[in-house]
Amino acid sequence: MVVFPNAKINLGLNVLRRRDDGYHDISTVFVPYKGLSDVLEVVFADGPGQNAGPGTSPAKTTLTEYGLLTGCEPEKNLCFKAWRLMTDKYGVPPVHIHLYKNIPSGSGLGGGSSDAAFTLRLLNDLCGLGLSDETLAADAATLGSDCAFFIYNRPMLASGRGEILRDCTLCLDGYRIEVVVPPVHVSTAEAYRGVTPAIPAVPIDEILARPVEQWRGTLVNDFERHILPAHPEIAAAKQAFYDRGALYASMSGSGSSVFGIFRA
Repeated sequence: MVVFPNAKINLGLNVLRRRDDGYHDISTVFVPYKGLSDVLEVVFADGPGQNAGPGTSPAKTTLTEYGLLTGCEPEKNLCFKAWRLMTDKYGVPPVHIHLYKNIPSGSGLGGGSSDAAFTLRLLNDLCGLGLSDETLAADAATLGSDCAFFIYNRPMLASGRGEILRDCTLCLDGYRIEVVVPPVHVSTAEAYRGVTPAIPAVPIDEILARPVEQWRGTLVNDFERHILPAHPEIAAAKQAFYDRGALYASMSGSGSSVFGIFRA
């Protein structure tokens, strides 16, 4: 079975406070971006419902990457961790995972989180487990802060570490979104190291209730304050969107991707 884990963008991102566990509480709105996707295939290692034949070694789960390679060991890949979770909790059998990476790592587009969530959904379907989205989202949240969002894959207001989700009334009909990824890697550690947590004067959901034309200057990504000066390529990409007539442009997540919203 083949699926296409899509990217996401962040509409606004406020870092509210540092928590005792070392993480930060944030507020942001996740929006699916279908213009960029990975390709994920999962097949049973011995065929559906079959066991290894006599005299053969038991099947093992494998993960093979193509495209923009992450360079991490297969067992550390979030897709592999998603399978491990599903086999530990629900008895999912060994599988072969093939992952073609189009979404760059370190871009703030959530590629790894999307891959993990889509792996959970795919294994749920392949094995006929019948798990609800709520159950899958709870499982996904143990894999990464924004993994749960990709289970629902619709605009959602996120809080906590990004795993606390609620539906967001957001309509972007009549607009189009473009994304560029400058050749810069911004680590999560770098992003959070330079941020100063603060409660915003106006919450993100209140700003998003206004027309898109009013978002510029009010809907902010707190990481931009120190990331843009440190990485001029990202700042230039954002300005290029405005030069082309974007109504709103911003870095997504902790960067380095930048998106622009235009009238369709």
